[in-house]
Amino acid sequence: MRPQDLIEKKRDGHELSRQEIALLIRGYTRDEIPDYQMSAWLMAVFLNGMTEAETQALVEEMLYSGEVLTHSDIPKPKVDKHSTGGVGDKTSLVVGPVAAACGVVVPMISGRALAHTGGTLDKLESIPGFRTDLHLTDFRSILKSHGLSFIGQTREIAPADRKLYSLRDLTGTVQSRPLICASIMSKKLAEGIDGLVLDVKVGRGAFMRESADARKLAETLVSVGKRMGKKIVALITDMDQPLGRWVGNAVETREAIEMLQGNMSGDFAELSLDLAAHMLLVGGIASDLESARSLARDAITSGRALDTFRAVIGAQGGDSGVADDPGRMKKAKRVKDVVSESSGFVTAVATDEIGRMIMDWGGGRRRLGDPIDHSVGFELHAKLGEHIETGEPLITAYYNDEHRFDEMQARIRKAFHLGESPVSLQPPIREVLQ
Repeated sequence: MRPQDLIEKKRDGHELSRQEIALLIRGYTRDEIPDYQMSAWLMAVFLNGMTEAETQALVEEMLYSGEVLTHSDIPKPKVDKHSTGGVGDKTSLVVGPVAAACGVVVPMISGRALAHTGGTLDKLESIPGFRTDLHLTDFRSILKSHGLSFIGQTREIAPADRKLYSLRDLTGTVQSRPLICASIMSKKLAEGIDGLVLDVKVGRGAFMRESADARKLAETLVSVGKRMGKKIVALITDMDQPLGRWVGNAVETREAIEMLQGNMSGDFAELSLDLAAHMLLVGGIASDLESARSLARDAITSGRALDTFRAVIGAQGGDSGVADDPGRMKKAKRVKDVVSESSGFVTAVATDEIGRMIMDWGGGRRRLGDPIDHSVGFELHAKLGEHIETGEPLITAYYNDEHRFDEMQARIRKAFHLGESPVSLQPPIREVLQ
């Protein structure tokens, strides 16, 4: 059967068999099917969806397109955490060290920026010298020594997803639930984990803007994971505004380090502690959520989580001094406030637009292979429900390209909506599914 036959079949809303999905995924991974044909199939999936059987087949084909790791020589629970993508979401840089400090092994295979959302690898690479392109031998060694290692996808692990990940970004098909599910689960199941904590974002800065869509995605992810014999929990979390006070690669890394140093206030800290607590529950380190939260807090207040992060930075070639002095990371040459032209309560934030502005100012990629300016970032002074006066800063911008400032200033002001009354705020965690 020809690829175009399968494109037409999915275009017309029909279900593909496991063999037909295997033909597409294996052919594309071996470079036998060109990008333009796979792009057409991705769009057909985006428009028509996939059945449960199709989604399971897609996950398994992508998973077994490469090596599936095992860590039987490490006698500890192996648990990872994954976010579906948000703006200001740097939780992996906190929950990984916290969980590892509490006795969970965290083999974290992460991604780069996708559309308007940031990527864990790009944040880590804002640390001078930090390498995410480790050989699997080094990955396993660091994991055994420190209980945590961060790497990107290698040629050996889920190579089908490695190719499809960038193609989805370039073809406007990122938001498809079955494609998101297959991408996440193929990578994560290949890590050699016993369990997984999923952070499914919902809101203006998420790929799933509606609660019903986010819940369906969470249910699909949990269902696929359970069928593969893993312990899975999914938290549906708020992304109607950026998480924390900083957006951008180096500045988000600094915010994460400051939390590991003991700053546990605000929505970013609250969500990070809960995600880490659920990792301890999945790993069997704690028996209830309150004791798990207590263990996570103690890992930070005792300094053990920061010690873990410092050791991993050094083991992966980075400047470990950043763990004690985040100012050692590259800084933008220009810093300027963007002030409000009116007063009122912040009633809405165009969170996706804030992510796009970071990308457009050099902090993200328009095309695969584009260089990133890791120093570009925003400090948010106005969060949902907060009051701001005329002339007070909405955002402090950290940037290098001066000629775009006027354009960005106008976009920043347009991204914040002010009203006469405060809005009711969503909790950071809206629902937990398991």
